[in-house]
Amino acid sequence: MDARKLNAIMTAIDLGSFSKAAESVGYTQSGLTHLVNSLEKELGFPIVHRDHMGITLTEEGKQLLPYIHAFLDANQQLQAKTEEIRKGAKQTIRIAAYASIAMKWMPEILYRFARICPNVEVSLRMVDDALQPFELLKEGKTDVIFASYHHASHCEWTPLYKEKMYAVIPESEDMKSDVYPIEKMQDQIFLMPYGRFDLDVHSIFNRYGISVKEKEMHVDDETLIRMVAKGMGVTIMSEMMIRGSHEGVKILPLYPQECRQIGAGVRLKEDEREPLIQLKKCVMDYVSSITHQSL
Repeated sequence: MDARKLNAIMTAIDLGSFSKAAESVGYTQSGLTHLVNSLEKELGFPIVHRDHMGITLTEEGKQLLPYIHAFLDANQQLQAKTEEIRKGAKQTIRIAAYASIAMKWMPEILYRFARICPNVEVSLRMVDDALQPFELLKEGKTDVIFASYHHASHCEWTPLYKEKMYAVIPESEDMKSDVYPIEKMQDQIFLMPYGRFDLDVHSIFNRYGISVKEKEMHVDDETLIRMVAKGMGVTIMSEMMIRGSHEGVKILPLYPQECRQIGAGVRLKEDEREPLIQLKKCVMDYVSSITHQSL
């Protein structure tokens, strides 16, 4: 039975007239009459009695009435639940990424992802603290993170990319090489990028026994580069941190070469939803495309 047609017929019965019901249900009077005739033919007995006073239910119709109401109520609940499921099907993936990764990688990755998962929304959160993505993941406030590797027992880690580390020095410094020996950092004024980047820098200095005059800087990366250009000290940055104007500075790969591991993390032992699987494929394809580019 057609719920819409039954609803129209019940409206006509409640109002006692096809003509009164026609306007409210969107049928013509003849159309409603045809619906009733069709239903009665399907049932095999009349449900409506017609006379000059209007329409009323026959005895058979009265017997069916509670079942018709139950059918219409169930159909309404079905439609409501269907709509609820449909709205819930609009999934969201929450991403937390270092600002440098968000700016360099995410526009292309999310463009590719949107083409294969157009119905999945993405919430991208940029963070500057090296450990914050791991904290957000642990607290269940994000679904996937893009960061440099730091041990976290709650995180399932996928290595993606070896990001080179560079020395940023004043242009006036006399250099006859296209690399910067790490030992030259010894005893220099070192402007430390903020956001716990010191974790990566200190691991390098500790490996080579380097001691510097460290100054912690609470400024963005572009401002830090300009401070180096003014001769206020030297610094180390990863390749994705180096943006904006390079005027007044030299940017040289460290020697021996140093890299930090960039990767993606999800909560340990959590079943991956299909959108996350598709996002991972987009990430791997993108990283593969840039791996052999000149850095």
